[in-house]
Amino acid sequence: MTDFEQLYNTYFNDVYLYILRLSGQERIAEEITADTFFKAMQSIDGFRGDCDVRVWLCQIAKNCYYSHVKKSKRTDRIRESEIQELPDLAPGVAEEYARRDEIERIQQILHEIGEPYKEIFMWRVYAQLSFQQIAQIFGKTENWACVTYHRARKMIQKKLEEQNDEN
Repeated sequence: MTDFEQLYNTYFNDVYLYILRLSGQERIAEEITADTFFKAMQSIDGFRGDCDVRVWLCQIAKNCYYSHVKKSKRTDRIRESEIQELPDLAPGVAEEYARRDEIERIQQILHEIGEPYKEIFMWRVYAQLSFQQIAQIFGKTENWACVTYHRARKMIQKKLEEQNDEN
């Protein structure tokens, strides 16, 4: 087994789960994960080892995902008449869409909150990095990473509550 195969086998699931949490869609997570490892394979010689390999791969994945989002925004939107023709959703499916709606609202809020809160929250929740690993990325202390994450969570909770009060 080559070193890259071992890297792929070791970190594939981490990258996939990270992108799945970002996108909420299995198909997109599969595509982005494949693209991530393709790009990693092309640039593995440039990896300096300044951070954990998992962090490096998740950064590549995040960039691939945001590129995908930008491209998908350029595609045509579904016309309202087509939406009205969709069949009613079964209760279980409706609940799944409600959960996804909440995830989408959180992602929108993440784009509104400033750095480093946004990125700290994403590393902790989507990539499931420890506070120690997050601190390493930012060159800060583990306590700083923990406090910043909890502040980000409070910001998100407050904005969700404000949105709920408006509705």
